[in-house]
Amino acid sequence: MTAATPAPEPVTVIGLGPMGRAIAAALLRAGHPVTVWNRTARRADDLVAAGATLAPTPDAAVRAAGVVLLSLTDYGAMHDILGPVDAGALAGKVLVNLSSDTPEESRAAAAWAGGLGAGFLTGGIMVPAPAVGHDGAYAFYSGPEELFRAHEPVLRLIGRTDYLGADPGLAQLLYQAHLDVFLTSLASLLHATALVTAAGVPAAGFLPGAMRTLTEIPAMVGDGLDLAAQLEAGEHPGELSTARMMGATADHIVRTSTASGVDAALPAAVRSYYDRAIAAGHGARNWTALYEVIKAG
Repeated sequence: MTAATPAPEPVTVIGLGPMGRAIAAALLRAGHPVTVWNRTARRADDLVAAGATLAPTPDAAVRAAGVVLLSLTDYGAMHDILGPVDAGALAGKVLVNLSSDTPEESRAAAAWAGGLGAGFLTGGIMVPAPAVGHDGAYAFYSGPEELFRAHEPVLRLIGRTDYLGADPGLAQLLYQAHLDVFLTSLASLLHATALVTAAGVPAAGFLPGAMRTLTEIPAMVGDGLDLAAQLEAGEHPGELSTARMMGATADHIVRTSTASGVDAALPAAVRSYYDRAIAAGHGARNWTALYEVIKAG
């Protein structure tokens, strides 16, 4: 006789924006009993039709499962929703907050949950909602390893799991750092498009080439390991792209933007890094010397 396969554990999902709905749908596809709650209840309609249970209150949602996944705007929303919940309902539960905020907010939330007898994991999902539950999806997690391992089978349904360590702030830190690259890249893409369209060049004549520029960046800087070693060693050899040369280009972008009537705040911020690096004596070193004026301390 073979041992019976354990039934999928019940899971609660609080917050049904696009990400929360995608998470709940992935859990339902895997056969988990899923309870959901959202301030705007109609956002649960499709999930309820697929088999989810809509909880009438946050208290009922928390009581319905041992693990509670939160997908909200920020950690303040978690406190607004769960703060009024009876403390007895939270005791023994594991909260996995997949919302965006700061590492310090994650650490404070872990301490708050611990004071109520609940476990806490921080998560950061690194793909857009349509990719959740599919190949290529992944997420960062941090917090007590025993909690992570116990619930990893559920978390893997969202995407590949990358456990970073016990500090609840680590997953949030890595999430924010990746989004720093992402948001800055998106803003620069829009700024550059505004720059060329101001001169009458259609966006369609520019953006395909700009996309190639984005994808060619790894070929210029490598897989990141060489760059990491260079930054950690403080070595910035300037045989090719010096800070002074790149800074001149940064200045030209600001001047072109201003002359075109395009908002110059973004390129001016970039230029300021080059100006400061040159003023600090790094002009003849590689552009990576900007790190010396950006980093803490």
